[in-house]
Amino acid sequence: MITNEEFDTLGEFFRILGDPTRLRILYALEGKTQCVGELSVSLGLTQSNISHQLRLLRQARLVTSKREGKHVFCSLSDDHVSSILRQGLTHLREIDPSLPSPTKE
Repeated sequence: MITNEEFDTLGEFFRILGDPTRLRILYALEGKTQCVGELSVSLGLTQSNISHQLRLLRQARLVTSKREGKHVFCSLSDDHVSSILRQGLTHLREIDPSLPSPTKE
């Protein structure tokens, strides 16, 4: 049985995943660690915006970070995050095969 608290937590989890910018960041981190500056360049977003979104992703325990000198390196928390991204895309492509396949940079 799922408790009301678990439903609330799950709803918050999906709210965090409901933002396209955060999804782009998660996808960019799939399989590799990057610093905020690298994410900023590859996604065409300001470092301030990336940092703000990463803070929310860290709070949701989707991303971990490690400071090395002036740089903060981020990665996905675990394989579950990649799995959620892949399953979501697989589902969308099954219901709408006309969706283009994304390209990894």
